[in-house]
Amino acid sequence: MYDVITIGSNTIDLFVHTDQSGIIDFQSNKGREQFISYPVGTKMLINKLLHNFGGNGANSAVAFSRLGLKTGYIGKVGADENGRIILSHLKKEKIDFLGGRGYESGFSIILDAFEEDRTILVYKGCNNDLKLKEVKKAKLKTKWLYLSSMLGESLTTMQQIAEYAKKNKVKIAFNPSITILENEAKKAINLIRYSDVLVLNKEEAECLVGNNSPEMNIKELLVYGPKIIAITDGKHGAVAYKDGYYYKIMPSKGLKIVETTGAGDAFASTLTAGIMLGKPFEFCLKMAINNSEAVITHHGAQRLLLSRKKLFETVNKDKRAVEKRKA
Repeated sequence: MYDVITIGSNTIDLFVHTDQSGIIDFQSNKGREQFISYPVGTKMLINKLLHNFGGNGANSAVAFSRLGLKTGYIGKVGADENGRIILSHLKKEKIDFLGGRGYESGFSIILDAFEEDRTILVYKGCNNDLKLKEVKKAKLKTKWLYLSSMLGESLTTMQQIAEYAKKNKVKIAFNPSITILENEAKKAINLIRYSDVLVLNKEEAECLVGNNSPEMNIKELLVYGPKIIAITDGKHGAVAYKDGYYYKIMPSKGLKIVETTGAGDAFASTLTAGIMLGKPFEFCLKMAINNSEAVITHHGAQRLLLSRKKLFETVNKDKRAVEKRKA
């Protein structure tokens, strides 16, 4: 019996740093947007090149495993050299692979700009091609199922597994991305209806229910059925709901942000882990924000995810207040 099984993507992440990138402000019919720019027709030297592991399903699996929870991972990994490396990494992290094998693994290139700004180029590979028959159903014995974002055949498979889990009284947490909300809103809402815990960022919440305050958006999202909801908003912290109360926690002051990839995965999976471990909700929120802050102070979505011992030590030293008020 697993404590948790995660479903989602896996990638090899390549971080590319130059000293010639810039940011351009552009006004379009969508409003004001910012674009990362590079000089045209030049050969640029890369001054830093880093390889790491990523993908929302794999990131969350590593977070759960490092927190001492027996973890399985469902996804599709390429039958290529990158796939071999990914599977070896999962094994090293004490994560059981329960998915299928495909042609090419997922790959992401993270381009830097100024400070923590970045653009991610994503090649999905076989991530969206997972079929239900490729999943080892006999091993789907778990207390919790953690859903992240998938598309295509993999989304259909994730829905089928979620339906199976719900019928078998398995608790479900869901951390959707803007991609699934914009392209498969109906299916995403169906998954929200299965969920006990829903974690998303401000942009994702507004995509679903409109441009309102986090508290108002939580109120709208509660109608779909989740009992616990959290909305993150970068430097403005996070607002959450549980048992008739709103909670708010702010980020640490003066935190030096290196790169933000994986912060959302760290927050959502760690919050869920805290709930699974039966911790008070204020403690769960501190767990979540401290683990996500550890991630953004280094390159790589998984590189500095904390162990349970280290995270608990960090939380116990954290004196910041968690605001709580009646909904």
